[in-house]
Amino acid sequence: MYSVTVRGHMMIAHSLTGDVFGPAQRLHGATYIVDVEFRRPDLDADGIVIDIGRATGTVHGVLAELSYRNLDDEPAFAGRAIESVRVTLHESHIAAASFDGSLRATSH
Repeated sequence: MYSVTVRGHMMIAHSLTGDVFGPAQRLHGATYIVDVEFRRPDLDADGIVIDIGRATGTVHGVLAELSYRNLDDEPAFAGRAIESVRVTLHESHIAAASFDGSLRATSH
C-alpha cells in the first residue's frame, strides 16, 4: 500500500455523547492539527499516489469550511478516487484520534 499524508489545522466547536464525557457533553471548542493520509494499492501511471498540491488544497478547503463551525451540525464528507483514507486529529502533542476507512462503495 502506498500513501501520501497532508496536514492542516482547524478550530471547531462540538459536544460528546455519553455520561463518560462529563462536562464535554456540553458544547465546547477544540483546536486540531489534522493529518489526512491518502492510500492506494498501486501507484498511478505517473508513479504517484495523489497530486500533493491538489490534496493539500482540498484538505485546506474542507478544513476552512469546518473551522469556526459547530461540527455537531455538519454532515460527513467522502472522497472519490482514493481507496481509503485515515484522518488523524491531534488535540495536543500527546493526544490524537484517527478514523481509518474505505472510500469505495460496497455492493450488497
